[in-house]
Amino acid sequence: MSQLNELQPVDKDKIKLGVPLESPIFDAWGNQLFDAGAIITKEDELQNLLEDGYIDTSPQKKSSEQMQPLPNGSQANGFSQPPTNSAAIAPAILASTSATNINNTELNKESVMLDLDNVRWHVGETFFLQVHDNPAIRYTVKLIGYVKNQSILVTAPKIDGRGAIVRDGQTFIVRAFPGKKAYAFTAAALKSVYTPHAYLHLSYPKIVRCTAIRQSSRASVKIIASVSIGDPEQTSAAVLSDISMGGTSGLLKKQIGKKNDHGLIKFKVNTAGEDVLLTIPIIVRSISETENTQEFRYGFEFSEIATQSKIILSSFVHQTLAEIE
Repeated sequence: MSQLNELQPVDKDKIKLGVPLESPIFDAWGNQLFDAGAIITKEDELQNLLEDGYIDTSPQKKSSEQMQPLPNGSQANGFSQPPTNSAAIAPAILASTSATNINNTELNKESVMLDLDNVRWHVGETFFLQVHDNPAIRYTVKLIGYVKNQSILVTAPKIDGRGAIVRDGQTFIVRAFPGKKAYAFTAAALKSVYTPHAYLHLSYPKIVRCTAIRQSSRASVKIIASVSIGDPEQTSAAVLSDISMGGTSGLLKKQIGKKNDHGLIKFKVNTAGEDVLLTIPIIVRSISETENTQEFRYGFEFSEIATQSKIILSSFVHQTLAEIE
């Protein structure tokens, strides 16, 4: 069984391209990603490792088979400073580019509890605040910083561009979705500050729940979409019932196209507090009749998603999955 202080974030000064690793590298769940002596040869692999890598600091090192899911409490130095490249704001799960690397789309399926010191959030990270006793009320704020063991500082919640009234002691479920991980914790409003700039103190959480979400995980939704298929093109409205990074399925009022036809799907999602219209190329993978003879269930595979659309879709899927846990 792993002790609470066994894993600590990697020392960024000791891991370099082309230089053998001094010790095994693990993820936050205790799964071994790289053996000691492994050589990192790709820049993106190095950056991911620096963001999400941990080393075992226990007196007796354990093999990856012995490591257990880790409710870690090791000491780090708080949040990173804002990266110079905005693309670095969202840490990514390590890619499977090594023979000893773990395929994260198959592992890390369950939540683990982490000490806040082990969470790699950056200043500017988007947080979603959901009022505990009124789930319909939600705010989108940005991380400013924190005072260890005292409070987390975020921008002031707003509604339609105006400051929202937050009473001291009001409790929120706080969520963040960097990369392929979803974080959640409960915090209370400690104090609203209005000058010289409006911001909010939230209580400092003892633990944070972290969930790694698989590529194939499907979120249950109810989204109205427009589907265009075939040549000549046929169009129909659809009600999407689930969605993942790989595709979606839903009901159409009429049958259009056939299996393996290509087309486009258009639908709106709400992420980071904004409604965004996505237009994604699709391939029809299945068509089946339903008990209602006026409807047909379609399965669509997403094809060649544009980078910006992929970022928005990823945020929406992960946010939705985390909220229904």
